[in-house]
Amino acid sequence: MELIRGLHNLKKQSGCILTIGNFDGVHLGHQEILKKLVSKSKKMGLPSLVVSFSVTPETFFGRPKARLSSFRDKHLFLESLGVDKHLLIRFNKDFSELSASSFINQVLVEKIGVKHCFIGDDFRFGKDRLGDFSMLKAASHENNYTIEKLNSVLLDNQRVSSSAVRNFLTDGNFAEAKKFLGRPFSISGKVAHGDKLGRTIGFPTANISIHRKLSPVLGVYSVLVKLKSKTYNGICNVGKRPTLGSNKTLLEVFIFDFNKEIYGEYVTVIFKQKCREEKKFESFDELKTQIKKDVEKSRLYFRQNIS
Repeated sequence: MELIRGLHNLKKQSGCILTIGNFDGVHLGHQEILKKLVSKSKKMGLPSLVVSFSVTPETFFGRPKARLSSFRDKHLFLESLGVDKHLLIRFNKDFSELSASSFINQVLVEKIGVKHCFIGDDFRFGKDRLGDFSMLKAASHENNYTIEKLNSVLLDNQRVSSSAVRNFLTDGNFAEAKKFLGRPFSISGKVAHGDKLGRTIGFPTANISIHRKLSPVLGVYSVLVKLKSKTYNGICNVGKRPTLGSNKTLLEVFIFDFNKEIYGEYVTVIFKQKCREEKKFESFDELKTQIKKDVEKSRLYFRQNIS
């Protein structure tokens, strides 16, 4: 799949099948749109194009949300579904002030060359979010494109959405999150060097660079760790380590019965059970005692739930 960073890097094309959105988490609702996108592109003999944003509109306007997936994981998932091109637009002040009609004419028609467009039923665009399906529909006839609105996917009478998944994760309800995502919730990243305090108390941890200020999960969790072709049991902490006075959100995972150096390796941490909230302990010894309890709780979980 071709990644295009910015409209200025999009080469002239004869047309495309388009959808637009953040696609955070690429949940079942997103997947429904993307499957139709790929199918339509094959029927019409035109490339499929997904437009997403390097800075989300919510973040730009000061309403950031915890990301369900890294950009890398989202891009790879789009590729696995057969999408041809991924156009990444930086949402900045100029873009935020583009009127809905200018967005249609200058971006969708002139620059992207849309021939068919799929949108979700809650899609809005343009300055003050004044653009909607009816405006796209009205402009489609004179601009030689067609448009299709897709209804939300419902599971258990609830709309599948990124917000719903975030709520499940906050509650530690990984079974429901898995249903809405169509796969277990996970965080992937490279193992980086940390302060190595864990090994001084018998719990050496792998520090995963997650590059996000807000995390949809915070606390201590029983996890599976995928490294290359193998999967291991473990326990992880996601948070700011208040006992140690840190202020940066980190993911640290202790892999059971494992003693290899894996710095620089790419791993995937799959969340299975929430053990507890993160808390500040009065001493390092008190923290060590709690970690021992957390490890035993997770070992018991894996003995009772063979994955």
